Amino acid sequence: MNRLPIADRREVRQAAVRLLHSERRALVAVLGLTALAALSGLVGPYLLGKIVGGVDRGEITLSTVDVLALGVLGAAVAHLLLVRYSSLLTARLGERLLSSLREEAVTRTLALPARVVDRLSTGDLLTRVSSDVGTVGTTLRDSVPEVLAGLVHLVVVFAAMFLLDPVLGLVTLAGLPFVAWVTRWYLARARDAYLVETEAAGDVAELTAAVGEGSRTIETYGLRTRMVAAADDAIARSYRSRLRTLRLRNVLFPVSSFVNTVPTALVLLVGGLLYAADGVQIEVVVTGSLYVWRLVEPMDRILFWVEGLQRGGASFARVEGIGAHLEAAPEVGEPTDDRIEVRGVRYSYVDGHEVLHGVDLVVQPGERLAVVGVSGAGKSTLGRLIAGVDRPAEGSVLVGGVPVADLTAAGDQRIVLVTQEHHVFIGTLRENLAMAAPDAADERLVAALHTVDAGWFDDLPAGLDTELGAGGLQLDPAQAQQLALARVEVADPHTLVLDEATSSLDPATARHAERAIAAVRERRTVIAIAHRLQTARDADRIAVVDAGRVVELGSHDDLVARDGTYATLWRSWQGG
Repeated sequence: MNRLPIADRREVRQAAVRLLHSERRALVAVLGLTALAALSGLVGPYLLGKIVGGVDRGEITLSTVDVLALGVLGAAVAHLLLVRYSSLLTARLGERLLSSLREEAVTRTLALPARVVDRLSTGDLLTRVSSDVGTVGTTLRDSVPEVLAGLVHLVVVFAAMFLLDPVLGLVTLAGLPFVAWVTRWYLARARDAYLVETEAAGDVAELTAAVGEGSRTIETYGLRTRMVAAADDAIARSYRSRLRTLRLRNVLFPVSSFVNTVPTALVLLVGGLLYAADGVQIEVVVTGSLYVWRLVEPMDRILFWVEGLQRGGASFARVEGIGAHLEAAPEVGEPTDDRIEVRGVRYSYVDGHEVLHGVDLVVQPGERLAVVGVSGAGKSTLGRLIAGVDRPAEGSVLVGGVPVADLTAAGDQRIVLVTQEHHVFIGTLRENLAMAAPDAADERLVAALHTVDAGWFDDLPAGLDTELGAGGLQLDPAQAQQLALARVEVADPHTLVLDEATSSLDPATARHAERAIAAVRERRTVIAIAHRLQTARDADRIAVVDAGRVVELGSHDDLVARDGTYATLWRSWQGG
């Protein structure tokens, strides 16, 4: 199976800048409040230095010590409040950024071309929109705010050290070469390591989904040993990838712990020598020592969350990769009429293996066309292209002279594909129906339900406000199909492409669904992908598809009289 691409470093940086720019005002407020919190944290050490210096020189009275001590207490309270509110603003900023990212990821996933989705590894896409988005969310909520706050604190403390004494300020920088080296070493290896780790996790998810969906087949054909071996291999790769990232962290964290002790020790040593030589006063040494100690916490914070940033950066690259296959929104004109034209259409799911070979077909407005053929002939693929679900590799599918796929991409629902797959979304009945036309009035929604003979609706006490799905009303297959057809009625397309919408239902349920389909078909052009020839008999025309080509076209009686491919299929259907 194919995988979605991964955004490169430049694309990730651009996406991160774009994301932060969308919340630039909140970001400025967070940075400003964090800087104030850092400054307030320096007031206490400064006043303590004044107390020690005054006591050392015998120039300070007890009342002055009391006043300075109250100042230390006040600074601590102010620092506490500023840290609290800066953390609150940062958390809110992180949640808004995460919300934007989730919405963008879902939008991109839903906008992926069908031909791309058909070829994708389920585990790869599932991991990106679930665990990868979750990892980025943790990064936005925790790593980014912590690192930003840590950087602001470092800048403020370093500036304060240089203002206090330039020599001690230079000494404070002694640990930075170690930090630069270990960070550079780590960053050079971490991104690739975390990408491998998340990819391995996707393989495990893919295998887990395959085993869950195909458990009966595995049991029937005795594939248990083979699947266990495949699972062991996938889990082993995931384990090795996790060990690799663990080794990286085992270098980063010990070095960072060592680096924290270097500036403090050097400031005390150099400050003590300068004080002994009357180069500085004792209060400068005390204040400087307290300042440099305040470097430990933000430095620890940054180095600790660097690992989270790398993990989040790798996941962010995978999430951004979802949009790599998205096509620019085309300029869409207004169709001149409802005439559908298929011209020289070729299509392949896998490069080099065409399933449609130069198909030509014209469907007039109001016509009932049946498309028939043996399994694998290309009927459903042709239906998908006519409905605009996908684009042909060559040729064109037009309605009124405009590409159908362009209209579909622009949200125009002139042609709707109805298949045997139907879905009930968690939410109210109104929300399930109105997604086809968000501005539709309740009267229109109710009329659509009555059109498809959904009599069960009249028995609902809450009416359109009835909750459906988990925790709400559970619809049976016939009711779910009626709901799907009611959506079609609300969308009000001029053409329906029916791909055996009732083939998976039991006979009794299928009869109810067929009556609903008949109601929806009224006044519309209908293209029916007929796997059962009885469905095709009453069509105005029948298109016979064989090996990816339309080989016959005409009415039922005409095609039977020709004694060609359709006649053979009809005799086989009739039992000889």
